[in-house]
Amino acid sequence: MFFTPADDFDLEKIAKSGQCFRWEKIGEGYRIIYLDKSLIIYERENNFELLTDEEEFNAVWKNYFDLGTNYSEIRKKIDESDEFLKQAASEQKGIRILRQDPFEMLISFIISQNRNIPAIEKSIYLLSKYCGEEKKDARGEIFYAFPKAENIASASDDILAECKLGYRVPYVKRAAKSFLNGEIDFEKLKNISADDSIKELQKIYGVGLKVASCIALFGLHNLNAFPIDVWMKRILAEFYSGGYPYEKYSPYNGVYQQYMFAYYRKSAGKAN
Repeated sequence: MFFTPADDFDLEKIAKSGQCFRWEKIGEGYRIIYLDKSLIIYERENNFELLTDEEEFNAVWKNYFDLGTNYSEIRKKIDESDEFLKQAASEQKGIRILRQDPFEMLISFIISQNRNIPAIEKSIYLLSKYCGEEKKDARGEIFYAFPKAENIASASDDILAECKLGYRVPYVKRAAKSFLNGEIDFEKLKNISADDSIKELQKIYGVGLKVASCIALFGLHNLNAFPIDVWMKRILAEFYSGGYPYEKYSPYNGVYQQYMFAYYRKSAGKAN
């Protein structure tokens, strides 16, 4: 099927925004793996070709790409005097905050600590290969579904070590067990403020402020969550020495964070 977005939608910018680790570049498009499903999507001249049917698109991918949110309207809310954010949003127009699975984001961002994106992607691939289910995409090629919590919780430490998790092995395993035991209630966390959900997420073994903020934004889809890493610290120091206007930009601080993060990294020559 073919899809023509009515709003901001740029595959490459989403892929490089640091929020997803299971997008594989293929020609003019990507293979996207989400839980136990995959989507082959190609960018054409004026639209996109998706190797799926309309029923699956409406049931799965429409929500995944957050197509119910108008990002062009969110960009219009930026203060005219905020030159840096205006430029970042203009340059990075097309980024959307994907509606990803919160458990997958919990494990993925625990794995992400102190690592670059290729290393994160490799570990998640191996974890899915060893603990997930083998599937086939629309081209008949193999992919691995993201593992269920029980598979991670029951995996041996040796298997998890094979996934290049390093010191993160006990964090990943305990997070899976906590989810299985009902100690982590993502539905509850989706219905409270960004600040409160981040505080709750930090109670999970191995989850600090940055990881909790990423889970809130990319897993709970709380668009007001505002992850701060080394890049964002530089941005805040350089462009917002008088203080970033968090309250004024509520409830879309997470969207603006993505524009700034991607724009600044690209400007610094570190987009990959």
